[in-house]
Amino acid sequence: MAIVGGGVSGALIALTLSRAGLDVVVIDRRQPGQGSTGASTAMIQFELDTSLRELSGKIGARRAFRAYRRSLKAVADLKALTAAEGIRCEWRDRDAVYLAGDNLGHRGLKLEAATRRRADLPSEFIDADELKSKYGVERMGAIVSGGAGELNPARLLTGALNAARKRGCRIYSGHEVIEVQNTGVGIRLATDTDGEILCKKTVFATGYETIKSLPKGRFDITSSWAIATKRIHPRKFWPTRCLLWEASNPYLYVRTTADNRVLAGGEDSGLNDAERRDAAIPAKAATLLSKLNTLLPGRSFEIDYAWGGAFAVSPSGLPIFAEINDHPGCMAILACGGNGITFSLIAAQVVEAWVRGKRDSDASLFEHAGV
Repeated sequence: MAIVGGGVSGALIALTLSRAGLDVVVIDRRQPGQGSTGASTAMIQFELDTSLRELSGKIGARRAFRAYRRSLKAVADLKALTAAEGIRCEWRDRDAVYLAGDNLGHRGLKLEAATRRRADLPSEFIDADELKSKYGVERMGAIVSGGAGELNPARLLTGALNAARKRGCRIYSGHEVIEVQNTGVGIRLATDTDGEILCKKTVFATGYETIKSLPKGRFDITSSWAIATKRIHPRKFWPTRCLLWEASNPYLYVRTTADNRVLAGGEDSGLNDAERRDAAIPAKAATLLSKLNTLLPGRSFEIDYAWGGAFAVSPSGLPIFAEINDHPGCMAILACGGNGITFSLIAAQVVEAWVRGKRDSDASLFEHAGV
């Protein structure tokens, strides 16, 4: 079994398959984690970038409810996996607070909360007074959801790969797959270093980066930016240190870190040129800092680090896990949107069933005809 891509998706798939006793190889053209994983701010939540009501309008209520419930389960499964493997990734349980904004005001959030209740999700609407008293934030209202968390994505990645390696998984970096060939009895992967891998099945967990011989799915590339503040005294954090994000476009999202920093991200745009994205970091960082200081006044946050990254967005906001039509025995994994780590855990479960010749009960939610 070969996995092309050594980001969080590839690492969690490798660990899941290695735990199942399978012979696994991971190959990446860079060092593991140097793609979109390196830019992740790792807010681990079941809520999608697409609201449940909007998703219901796109794919039907029954399927939308299943997608949200599977995402909720994935957060719990990820927490259990890291605990079982002893992966020290600074996991912290958090509530997620979805603040009223220009996309959804307090009335829209009330309707969204009611829809989530019908889907048996741990979400409730709170008004402005309760939001201020419980979380110290001033908005017209918010949805508070349980079942979320935060972690260190780099430690999750290295912990998962190390755990997979202990079970026999082999990991090769600095080798780019340039050709995929079906041999009739399996798959041959040729690399730019004149090496090759022969395997029965292959998973391409390359994120938004596709190799030449693979068809592209229908998705857009979006740029996002983030800042990490200098450390602050624990007493200066907002009550409960919950995850905060806005129902706005572009939206701001905020979490804390184990070493007492604040991470803030957002300002997403369709810019997909790496040089221009990096050139925009100072201006985007200043905007994020201004928004952060407005959201949480009286703290005078200062930037310590700022960065930008790219990720893929699908029309529905759901990830894409699909067999590749022109390459039997190959599956493409694209953990679209802002829930990449949560989606990566689901991908690992879908892939495990596929490798065993079975079908995950929710696989149809994540297939995409364009792949």
